[in-house]
Amino acid sequence: MIRVLVVDDQAMVRQGFAALLAAQPDLLVVGDAADGAQAVAMAREHAPDVVLMDVRMPVLDGIQATRRILDAGPGLHRPKVVILTTFDLDDYVFEALRAGASGFLLKDAPAAELVTAVRVVAAGDGLLAPSVTRRLIEQFAARPRSAGHQPARLAALTPRETEVLRLIARGRSNAEIADELVVAEQTVKTHVSRVLTKLDLRDRAQAVVFAYETGVVSAGT
Repeated sequence: MIRVLVVDDQAMVRQGFAALLAAQPDLLVVGDAADGAQAVAMAREHAPDVVLMDVRMPVLDGIQATRRILDAGPGLHRPKVVILTTFDLDDYVFEALRAGASGFLLKDAPAAELVTAVRVVAAGDGLLAPSVTRRLIEQFAARPRSAGHQPARLAALTPRETEVLRLIARGRSNAEIADELVVAEQTVKTHVSRVLTKLDLRDRAQAVVFAYETGVVSAGT
């Protein structure tokens, strides 16, 4: 059973999402919160697997709430966070991913997409649409170039794992990576799992951000 916390400052939105999710046999809505501060408190109390997080809220916005929820101490439960946004060009989406969110979902997305999103991130995969990946690249391209800080743990990656990381950062799916490297898709899944483990990353969304911020890849390469 996947435990879900719904966070939005609009009561009708919260209730609608909660009702939709609760109707699924494998999902359990453990609570809903009207602002970021409530979200942090309820996440600690109910230990959800997935938090659907609005961005613009009173008291504490979704970005800060995401940081606080995911900055739990060692050994404490860390849920996956999916940002709920009105527009896919919302500047906050980028900051939310940097804060540790596993992806984003448009509020006007079909009901089936909301349900799928919860299941996808609960399974450990990032929810990054190609348009968001492209925008992440554009964001980094617009920033002044500086010497990328490469954490020591990058040295633990094999050449093939580094190549897989670069392709993840380009928004490639496992199937596309398999085609490009001429290997089985299951082999790619193994490489991706090892990359995330060695770099201490939660999912593909974090891998994209990590790859650009550390200079493993850069826009145009």
